[in-house]
Amino acid sequence: MHMAAQHPRAALLLCEVVMEILSWIPAKPVTRLKLVCKSWNSIISHPHFVKLHLHRSPKNAILLFTRTPALPLGEEEKLDLVLSTVESFIQNPSTSLDAQENRHSLHVDDWVSGSCNGLVCVVRMLCDHNNGVCDIWFRLLNPLTGFVSENSPCLRVNVYHSSGFGYDESSDSYKVVTLIRDSSAQVYSFRGRSWKTINSLPAFLLFAEDINGHFIGGTLNWLVLRNPHGPGYDWADVTLDMFMIVSFDLKSDTHKQILLPKGIDEVPGQTPILGVSGNSLYLLHNYKDTHFIAWQMKEFGDENSWTQLLKISFHHLGVEMLSFPEFIFENGNIFMMRGRHRFEEVFYDRRDNSVKRVNINNLDFDAFDYVESLVQPC
Repeated sequence: MHMAAQHPRAALLLCEVVMEILSWIPAKPVTRLKLVCKSWNSIISHPHFVKLHLHRSPKNAILLFTRTPALPLGEEEKLDLVLSTVESFIQNPSTSLDAQENRHSLHVDDWVSGSCNGLVCVVRMLCDHNNGVCDIWFRLLNPLTGFVSENSPCLRVNVYHSSGFGYDESSDSYKVVTLIRDSSAQVYSFRGRSWKTINSLPAFLLFAEDINGHFIGGTLNWLVLRNPHGPGYDWADVTLDMFMIVSFDLKSDTHKQILLPKGIDEVPGQTPILGVSGNSLYLLHNYKDTHFIAWQMKEFGDENSWTQLLKISFHHLGVEMLSFPEFIFENGNIFMMRGRHRFEEVFYDRRDNSVKRVNINNLDFDAFDYVESLVQPC
């Protein structure tokens, strides 16, 4: 007895049901389910499913760390990428960063420019400080799937630059923007595999060459200082109107300037910093060397939506007045900063005003929000 052939409409409905169910399963188990059968492999590999799965994946649940591990004498130095949940990192940072699982090794000359949609943008940089120039290459990797893109064409820039990585939804393209202090930017599209020069930026000084651009709402953002009088400046001469946020739109390759919160009425004693957590932009600064203040932009791009999220004394936190949060977790609810002791990190949870101190055993690391995904761009 022969089975009746399945009706095409029924087969399509079954395929849609399977796709719906699979789209709610975490990324790592889904990759293993590709082995179940050819039809599941086809569903999971389809670009529509990849985007649907990414949309339904939990955000900010995983952190991506970079750290330089201690190696035996004679072994080549390297940089490790380590994935950890927020909860496990806060409970025991040392164990999380020393874990062998979820670890990916990079070259010591590599560093991470950013993470977006499960992709990590890795930069290889070789600098000639005598001549003041750097050669840089960018590539993408997906730590979950093992995907690695081709390197970008080499970009030669002066040493005073800062790069950011993000996603342009309008063109389904992942892009790198490198800001240079000569009022220009270089934009690279991994889809187009080409560099583009933008010369319309204002003259500015980046506060620190190693600070990456912050990706939010289709834009990359940097806190900069207007630089109308040449390459140098004296902090004592800095005024509030010299501060601005440069926000670069990845869709239009244009920029706009965002003003700082109106509630800041004097120049902080040290450089403020930007941060992104969840869907909000944050500005963090020292207040009179006694308190740490965090501002949140409730509606990105709307300068009137800046809101003072918290103001807390350094004494309560048990940190030095020069300490700023190194990372922001859990949608702006948890702040991490270096404690008074050399190997101590302090976690402040504003939800219950609690402070937790954790020994990090001399670990050197950086962190990024990360979400596991199946994304493998063209």
